[in-house]
Amino acid sequence: MFEIIEKSIAQFSSWIWDWPLLVLLIGGGAFFLLYSRFTPFLYFGHAIQILRGKYDNEEAPGQLSHFQALSSAIAATVGMGNISGVAVALVMGGPGAIFWMWISAVIGMATKFYTCTLAIMYRSESEEGTTLSGPMYVIVEGLGKSWKPLAVFFAIAGLIGTLPAFTVNQLTQTLVDVLDWEDDTKLYIGIVLAVIASFVILGGIKRIGLVASKLVPFMVVLYFITVFTILILQIDKVPEMFMLIFSDAFSGEAAAGGALGYLIKTGVKRAAFSNEAGIGTAPMMHGTAKTNEPIREGLVAMIGPAIDTLLVCTLTALAILSTGVWRHSDDNGISLTLAAFNSVLPYGIGDIVVITMVLVFAFSTLFSFSYYGVTCLGFLTKPQFGKYYNYIYILSIVVAAVVKIDFAINLIDSAFALMAIPTVISGLFLSKKVNDKAKTYFQKITSK
Repeated sequence: MFEIIEKSIAQFSSWIWDWPLLVLLIGGGAFFLLYSRFTPFLYFGHAIQILRGKYDNEEAPGQLSHFQALSSAIAATVGMGNISGVAVALVMGGPGAIFWMWISAVIGMATKFYTCTLAIMYRSESEEGTTLSGPMYVIVEGLGKSWKPLAVFFAIAGLIGTLPAFTVNQLTQTLVDVLDWEDDTKLYIGIVLAVIASFVILGGIKRIGLVASKLVPFMVVLYFITVFTILILQIDKVPEMFMLIFSDAFSGEAAAGGALGYLIKTGVKRAAFSNEAGIGTAPMMHGTAKTNEPIREGLVAMIGPAIDTLLVCTLTALAILSTGVWRHSDDNGISLTLAAFNSVLPYGIGDIVVITMVLVFAFSTLFSFSYYGVTCLGFLTKPQFGKYYNYIYILSIVVAAVVKIDFAINLIDSAFALMAIPTVISGLFLSKKVNDKAKTYFQKITSK
């Protein structure tokens, strides 16, 4: 029975991620990019000032500061997708897939600007005073009650898409590989992970934001230091790797499918999993920011794909490509990344570094993703009932530890695809509202 389910989900994932959805994500993002006339990109420095707290207002509605909101969103995105997902992209699509991840990231920055601005514009408040935000509230409040079925569709898909299947699966695999444990231990690892995660996620959004704001800067800096060390040791090969990425981007020769279309799909899919632009998860977190200016949070949200895909994913890709392990290894996912690190760093150092980074990245993702599921369930029922999703989430950690990587990838990819449809559609219909807000805000900033 499980094999039938596994095969069905794999077929659905392959079908849903074909050209119609890619046109929606890339086409929608390209529309946002052109419709904005690239204006938000001109205010990237201003976005950094917002992030640093220059415009923070404790009296403004919301629950998290700009920095905490971005940290929590990045905690969910800068995770296993950056360490393991890049390796999956290289194995399935070859070096050229990284180029299409870059293109997707730039387009994704525009998508994040629109969708996260809308999350602030159309957020609500529960009877308990907590902030309610995300694509489902944008749809209902922005497009009207008649669009509620589309909002419900997003929330149902979100209940599955925000499960920790991929993250837990790859963290468990790392521990088994590095510590040379038997596969039988995966169940026990899952139980331990569930217990640790429960201490944070049961504390609610404020505890998640607090932990994420401490964890994210540390993990990004540590990862940069590690990968830069590998690249310095392999510095003579780095220019060649960049050339390989660009040359393979339009040939598809190294792709498993052997076709350019397959290559593009692989890059876009892995980028979507990595930075989540257009998927709809980030607006749920950014929508909780303490601000009276929606455009400010839209600008802050743009920084996410830049950090996540353009920086972190690129570093991971260069580390794997420069070592050459991707050419002659049957490994996939985290096992390939681990092999790349171990091939350059002194004996044992690669294991220690990767296991440390995986633990930090994975837990940051586990903490943040739980909130997305809580928000979706709260929308489908009542906000006060959303917290019960945490118990489903904790139980799913144990299950995810023992399933196959292909099943984990296909399950989350399928749900992400379904979530993207309402998110991008609502963003396109309401894009003029964002442009009007942006015009007013940027005029005010310029006049000051």
